[in-house]
Amino acid sequence: MELSACIVVYNGAEEALKAAQTVLEYTRRHPLTLYLVDNASPDGSGSRLAKAAKDGTLHIRENQKVEVLCRTENGGFGTGHNTVLSLLQSEVHFILNPDIQLTADTLSDLADWMAAHPDAVMARPALTFPDGRPQRLPLRRCNVRAMAYRQLPCLKFWAKYNERYLMADKDLTKPTEIEFCTGSFSAVDTAVFKAVGGFDERYFMYVEDADLTQKMRTKGKAYLVPQYTAIHAWHRAAHRSLKPFLWQLRSLMRYFSKWGFAW
Repeated sequence: MELSACIVVYNGAEEALKAAQTVLEYTRRHPLTLYLVDNASPDGSGSRLAKAAKDGTLHIRENQKVEVLCRTENGGFGTGHNTVLSLLQSEVHFILNPDIQLTADTLSDLADWMAAHPDAVMARPALTFPDGRPQRLPLRRCNVRAMAYRQLPCLKFWAKYNERYLMADKDLTKPTEIEFCTGSFSAVDTAVFKAVGGFDERYFMYVEDADLTQKMRTKGKAYLVPQYTAIHAWHRAAHRSLKPFLWQLRSLMRYFSKWGFAW
């Protein structure tokens, strides 16, 4: 089974190279093509990635390839990932953040699990913080009250909506069908990913992963597969400054206009 993976980088090549090395080190069971896409980083990350792919900084196995693609403008997260859409020849493709770290052959494990479950067109592993704490990420469709609470935890009367957003009412220790597959680490059926046109490039940042999940779910099911894990540093920029927060609001409005408003 052929696998592919893509990491989109905007500044911070060193973090992306650490992620890439763990992907290459631990993905052993299936052939892999790893794409590193520089989204017009002003800090020279593109040239750093290209150099690392050629000078031995990245340890590439015999059945692995690394391709570095440097964009001339930053079109956002989804556009960056779509850069490789026409190049994909794999059976399962992985959408990865540059702050992901592997400690096992999670790519092969997820790909094999999807092959054994033909209804699955999208899947994600359980994610943890670097200190081992589990990350509780959204698993249901976007809705206003849950997302407002996540930005403003003082709205304690809406905490119950966030718990539902996180699927706290379900047993998440076993594979579970979900409505939202995080873009920090998602496995997609490559043929379906290409058939739905990849990411909607009208989103610059935020919610594009929720939108992609809905597109993929028109062709099959998305799953959390918690027996497989990865580390995710989770840089939450939307909570630290106004501009990313406004991007998130704009993206939410686009999402609701496409998939229906959820209060």
